[in-house]
Amino acid sequence: MTERLQTLSGLAPTAKLPAYDRNQLKCGILHLGPGAFFRAHFAPFTDAALAASGGDWGIEVASLRTADVADHLNEQNGLYTMLIRDTSGTTAQVIGPILRAHVATRDPAGLLDRLEDPAIRIVSLTVTEKAYGMDTATGGLDLNHADVAADLANRHAPRGVIGYLVEGLSRRRAKGIAPFTPLSCDNLPSNGAVLKRLILDFAERLDPSLRQWIEANVPFPSTMVDRITPASTEATYQDAERLTGRQDLAAIETEPFTQWVIEDHFANGRPAWEKAGALMVTDVSAYEKMKLRMLNGAHSLLAYLGYIGGYEFIRDVMDDAGLAALAYRHMHAAARTLDAVPGIDLDDYASELIARFANKAIAHRTYQIAMDGTQKLPQRLLEPATEALAHGDKAETYAIAVAAWMRYAIGEHGNGERYELRDPRAGEIAALIADVPRTGLAISAALFTLPGLFPAALTGHRAWTQDVSDKLEILIQDDRLPLF
Repeated sequence: MTERLQTLSGLAPTAKLPAYDRNQLKCGILHLGPGAFFRAHFAPFTDAALAASGGDWGIEVASLRTADVADHLNEQNGLYTMLIRDTSGTTAQVIGPILRAHVATRDPAGLLDRLEDPAIRIVSLTVTEKAYGMDTATGGLDLNHADVAADLANRHAPRGVIGYLVEGLSRRRAKGIAPFTPLSCDNLPSNGAVLKRLILDFAERLDPSLRQWIEANVPFPSTMVDRITPASTEATYQDAERLTGRQDLAAIETEPFTQWVIEDHFANGRPAWEKAGALMVTDVSAYEKMKLRMLNGAHSLLAYLGYIGGYEFIRDVMDDAGLAALAYRHMHAAARTLDAVPGIDLDDYASELIARFANKAIAHRTYQIAMDGTQKLPQRLLEPATEALAHGDKAETYAIAVAAWMRYAIGEHGNGERYELRDPRAGEIAALIADVPRTGLAISAALFTLPGLFPAALTGHRAWTQDVSDKLEILIQDDRLPLF
C-alpha cells in the first residue's frame, strides 16, 4: 500500500512543494469550514503569500459538523494536494500552511479556546450561505434557524458559526484581548456586511454593550472569491497519488483560474495576499456583483437546465450549442445591470467565463451547483431581474432560469424518477406543490408564494410571471430542453 502524504520529503518530482519553511509557521489564522473550496482558494493564496513574502501566518482549521476532512488533514500533518486541471494536462501542488485541524462537535471547548487565543488574528470562514442563519426576507437573524435558536438559548456552548464568533469575541473583550478580524469568503453579496449585521444582531440580543464593543472595534472586510472547484472523486485521489507518490485523502482538484478581491481592513495584520495575486481594495461590491450575476447566475441557469435535461457536468451542457449561447446571452443581460468594474472589460469577462465552463478537464456536476437554490437565487437571479425589469428590459433569460429552477424543484425527472432537492427549504417547496396540477401556471403560482424568496416587484409583474409560467410549461412537457 502506498505511503500516506505526511511530510515533504521523498515526494515525486512532478509535485510542486511549498517554497518556505513550515517549521517557522505559527497559527495566526483560524478557518471555519475546511471544505474543497477553502483548500482550492484561501489556503493556496496563503501558501503563495508565504512563499513570496515569508511570515508566520499558519492556519488552523475547524469543521463545525463533519469530521472527515479534519481527520484526513491531521493524519497528513496538514498537507494536501491541489490538482490543477486544464486541457493541456494536470499538475499537482502540495499546499503547506495548515498546521492542525479541529472538529467542533468533538471538542467545542477547544474551539472556543482557539477563538480566545490572542495569537489568532483572523477568523475566516467558508461555511456556505445556509450556515449563517439569515432571514432572507429581513436580512437579519432567522430566529427559527436551529443553530441561531440554540445558541441564543445557550450562548456559552455554541454550535453555529454566528454563536461561536460572538462567544469568541465576548471572551476576548472580557479579558482585554484585541479582537480577531472575521473574514467571510462565502458566496454572498457584501459578505462582510452580512456577517457584521448578523453578529451585531446576535450580540444585541445577549448584551447591548457587547454589540457596541464589536461595532467599535471589529472590522468586517468583504471579499469576492472565484475558482471553480468540483467535488473530489476517486480520480482526484488516484491522480494525486500518481503525481506525488503518496496517498492523499484530502486531495482536491480545481481549474487554473483563481481570483480574490479583498477589502483591506484588518484589526491586527494579515498575510501579504497581494503578493499572491489578490486584489486589495477599499470596496469589493462592484467585483462581487459582477461575479454573482454573470458567473454564478449563468452557472445556476446551466445547472438547472442541465440537470433536468440529463447532463451530468457543466462541461457537457456547454457541448449543446444552444445552451452555451443561452449562457452567453444571459451573461450579457446580467452585464447590463452592472456599473463599471475597475480594471474589467465585461465582454472579455463573459468570453472568459464561457471558456471556463467548457473546460473539459473540470468535472463540475450540475447536481452539485443546483443545491441550496433558495439561498442562491436572490443574489444571483432575482435581484438583477428586478433591476432589469425596472429599466424596461424584458428579463427573458432570468425568466428561463427561474422556470428551470421551478422545474427542478418538482423533484422528479420526466420518467418519474425522484431526486432529492438538497435545499434547506425542500419541505416547504414540496408542501406548496404537493396538491397542485402539474402545469406551468399552477406550479409557478404556488412557488411564487414561497415566503421571503421572490420580491413583490417580480411577483407583481404580470408579463414576467406569465413568461416564467409559459417557459415552465414547456420544460414540464419536454425534458429535452427546447431552445428558447
